[in-house]
Amino acid sequence: MLFIMDQGICAGDAMGSINGLVNPPGKRPLFSFGVISDVQYADIPDGHSFLGVPRYYRHSIHVLQRAVQKWNNRQNLNFVINFGDIVDGKCPPGQSLDAVKKVNNEFQKINGPVYHLIGNHCLYNLPRDKLLPLLKIQGLNGLAYYDFSPSPEYRIVVLDGYDISAIGWPQGHSKTLQALEFLEKKNPNSDKNSPSGLLGLDRRFVMFNGAVGREQLEWLDGTLQDATKLKQKVIVCCHLPLDVVASSQEALLWNYDEVMNVIHQYNCVKACLSGHDHKGGYSVDSHGVHHRSFEAALECPPDTDAYGHIDVYDDRLLLFGTDRIQSTEMCFNP
Repeated sequence: MLFIMDQGICAGDAMGSINGLVNPPGKRPLFSFGVISDVQYADIPDGHSFLGVPRYYRHSIHVLQRAVQKWNNRQNLNFVINFGDIVDGKCPPGQSLDAVKKVNNEFQKINGPVYHLIGNHCLYNLPRDKLLPLLKIQGLNGLAYYDFSPSPEYRIVVLDGYDISAIGWPQGHSKTLQALEFLEKKNPNSDKNSPSGLLGLDRRFVMFNGAVGREQLEWLDGTLQDATKLKQKVIVCCHLPLDVVASSQEALLWNYDEVMNVIHQYNCVKACLSGHDHKGGYSVDSHGVHHRSFEAALECPPDTDAYGHIDVYDDRLLLFGTDRIQSTEMCFNP
């Protein structure tokens, strides 16, 4: 299946076909980058999610290995973004550090920079002070949000969706306490990972999600303001999805609405990319921002894959997916 969006904006160009996307004639991408999400490797037998979806814990690292080989064979790939959850929360006690290192070693075989996002399963295994240095995330005070500009025309903004979270911070940390207080108000269940009894969008108020804090929201606003002045287009990346149409309600960032309110104040953000919601999804919101959550590497049966690469142009992003990752064309006004 192929998602094709807004043919009117890209009128006159090759739009792709049911078998795959076609790059616009006579145009070269400004840059290209690899994408993968939710590897969630663990040295344990196959299992299932709480919804009964099969999970292939040992196979997922082979998906990553094949992705690395494919990316390294591409001549024009500039970098790779890992959208979080490189190891699974079911990783046996005492094996977390070795499992993170094992998966990270595969990422280090990539011929170029790798930018990591942190997810809930990463934080089940290692606290932030151990995880961030391993993944070379240069956040301040244990935070994992940052931005970079791969070309003068674009900026990539990486959000820390577990800024306010009951996982990853020390037990008595102010951010942990803030998250626990928030969950106590929003989720009456004794198991705060359960959305049982919660209705509609309230189903996102579970412990395996988190929020973007006030300082990070202010940073995001300033970053988008700066990008607007420089006439840069922006791609926002977050482990947690930011749009309910592109994701199940249970996977959304707690304060996705606040984040999107900031984003919608500007015209520079063209796409929001995420992981976490393993089935994947795609939407275009009321302001024309594209939302794409990626299918999980963890849920690939043996000999199937879930990774891809994105070619970036001045008026579109072309996601070329492999197997479970559905190819997606995202067009917008240049």
